[in-house]
Amino acid sequence: MYSQQETVKLQKLTDTLLQQTKSSSFKTDELNELRDVLRFHEYRYYILNDPLLSDFEYDSLYKQLEKIETENPDLIISSSPTQRVAKGLTKDFPTVQHLVPMLSLENSYDAEDLLDWDRKARELTDLETIEYCVEPKFDGASISLIYEDDFLIRGATRGDGVEGDDITTNIRQIRSVPLSAKFSSYGIQQIEIRGEVLMTKKNFKKYNDLLAEQNLPPLANPRNSAAGSLRIKDPKEVSRRNLEAFLYHVSYYTNTDGQPNIDGRGSMTDDRHETTNIDQPSSTNALLTHSGSLEMLWNLGFRSPQKEKKVLKGIQSVIDYCHDFENMRDDLPYEIDGMVIKVNEIALQEKMGMTTHHPRWAIAFKFKARQATTKLRGVEFQVGRTGAVTPVAKLDPVAIGGVTVSSISIHNEEYIKEKDLKINDSVLIERAGDVIPQIVKSLPELRTGDEKEITFPKHCPVCKSELAKEEEEAVWRCINIECPAQVVERIIHFASKDAMDIRSFGDANVRKFFELGFLKDIPGIYELPFDKIGTMEGFGEKSISNLKSAIEASKQQPLHRLIYALGIRFVGETTGKVLANAIDYLPDFKNKSLEELQNLEDIGPKVAGSISKFFQVPDNIIMLQKLEELGLNLRSSRNAATQGGNLDGYTFLFTGTLTKLKRSEAEEMVEKNGGKLLSGVSSKLSYLIVGEDAGSKLEKAKKITSIKILSEQEFIQLMNG
Repeated sequence: MYSQQETVKLQKLTDTLLQQTKSSSFKTDELNELRDVLRFHEYRYYILNDPLLSDFEYDSLYKQLEKIETENPDLIISSSPTQRVAKGLTKDFPTVQHLVPMLSLENSYDAEDLLDWDRKARELTDLETIEYCVEPKFDGASISLIYEDDFLIRGATRGDGVEGDDITTNIRQIRSVPLSAKFSSYGIQQIEIRGEVLMTKKNFKKYNDLLAEQNLPPLANPRNSAAGSLRIKDPKEVSRRNLEAFLYHVSYYTNTDGQPNIDGRGSMTDDRHETTNIDQPSSTNALLTHSGSLEMLWNLGFRSPQKEKKVLKGIQSVIDYCHDFENMRDDLPYEIDGMVIKVNEIALQEKMGMTTHHPRWAIAFKFKARQATTKLRGVEFQVGRTGAVTPVAKLDPVAIGGVTVSSISIHNEEYIKEKDLKINDSVLIERAGDVIPQIVKSLPELRTGDEKEITFPKHCPVCKSELAKEEEEAVWRCINIECPAQVVERIIHFASKDAMDIRSFGDANVRKFFELGFLKDIPGIYELPFDKIGTMEGFGEKSISNLKSAIEASKQQPLHRLIYALGIRFVGETTGKVLANAIDYLPDFKNKSLEELQNLEDIGPKVAGSISKFFQVPDNIIMLQKLEELGLNLRSSRNAATQGGNLDGYTFLFTGTLTKLKRSEAEEMVEKNGGKLLSGVSSKLSYLIVGEDAGSKLEKAKKITSIKILSEQEFIQLMNG
């Protein structure tokens, strides 16, 4: 951005201004020089990571600028370095529409995937070899920025890809995002660019150390920390977190003559480009290639992946570069989870086009799961609501992909034998998909003789009842239905958000009331001694009132929520709705045969057997009758009006994370229009609705040609049309 000559000139000016800070002899006509110097040093520090000033010297100049502007408020301009940090709290984050939708990326996990994608790309372009641009796939939070007449006017989150939250005030706190940039020198009047907000590993550790000093809980990992920071209502707190931003994609721009240039290729969550020599700055030259647009952003002062990207001919060189970059990911100052490969020439991108979900000209190559070695120091056995006893390995804490792992489920006795796990073993662990930690294997070659066998208990670790295991299962279970651990977990499940949604009644309160004897079973929720609870520390009049209201409101929940809340084994939310639509009065299920249950939609022998077993237990029927006496609804609200709706005869399944709708809201929309919900992918499925981070269900559905795959936005359009 700055030539050698400009750098020397600004450094000399810096020295002059620093001398003036000591004598306080600044004049108002030196304001622009002071601002230019501060912008220059922000660029050196936040973009190049190569400061020419100490923090003290920078602060001295910054404070001088603040002083002059405070004394002369009429001279303040919006692009001044002092105008990043807002003076008050952000009241809310209004929803705004992106100029161009932000699409997702197709994922690949090995060289074969990339070879197949390259084959399709060559078929679409009629070329034997394609030039690709390869960049890191940053593991942060996606943003969209709009500049008009060289000034930043809006920053937004990705949201659902069509609309996001307006977070302009918080974006202004990120010093690697210029408040103004000379897009006009390229003939651009308005431009929308995409990028990723990150918290570097160094800043993440530094901030967590600060939280520890204040006895506050640490942030979970850099990615979540960056995403969460963007929605903090105090801009000063956002500034303190030292976020950074990479900008890597131009999705829309208008020339100074007013002609729009819309990215007909679509834009994406992780979008990034190599270099084209630009003799004369112009939007036409700079945006002929993806790498050219990256160079333009870099030249204008943005932190684009200009240094990290590479332009390569042919897919084999791309594969080699991806593997090389994967080997150095731990040495990077920020987290990445893969590489992004894009056709470099914009004209070819337009020729290839896109699907409703992703562009055909780009793909993400995901790295292997993060791995580390540590010591297995002990095993705790936990009892769940169905009586399943789960061993949990206690490890020497180890950091993997920005998260410190100290406990990992080791599932069951067979898993322990299969992995040959012993206490004091060295073990290799990984975060599959950078999310769920698991033990890959033990390392017997490192054993010293101090290792001990892991002995699976024969009796429940809580109630001491003898454990049992069915022939076809690997799980040992406590069959004492009155086991305190099971009772507590059943109550927690009953009150949970997707069940009866009793707010203010989380795990901690359930456990506390159970230990104090205030709560013994599920009906006890509706008979809590609030006079005694009110005498406890932390339970004031308002919190008691909120809890009472939430418990009372739960009595009005529909029958399908109550069925799910009962915790019947193998009965999830979707099956709960099937059952609610199959009966008028819940206890009548005790009269249903296995054959009748299996005739219900999506219920097989295993699920039918579990349902039948639950309703044959007299104590369970007594519990249901007690709940009815306490005011809960046990009768179905089956509405024949939904029959014949515009979705009658169609089945739906949702996978991944929905961003615009809650899963429960989307499912309710289906049912109100006469559609049915399924719990798995099969030839009976009509529509699979795909949210973010969709998994195996999407891959399975792609193999069944009769299933229509829709994005969340397409689903909403279907509901509206």
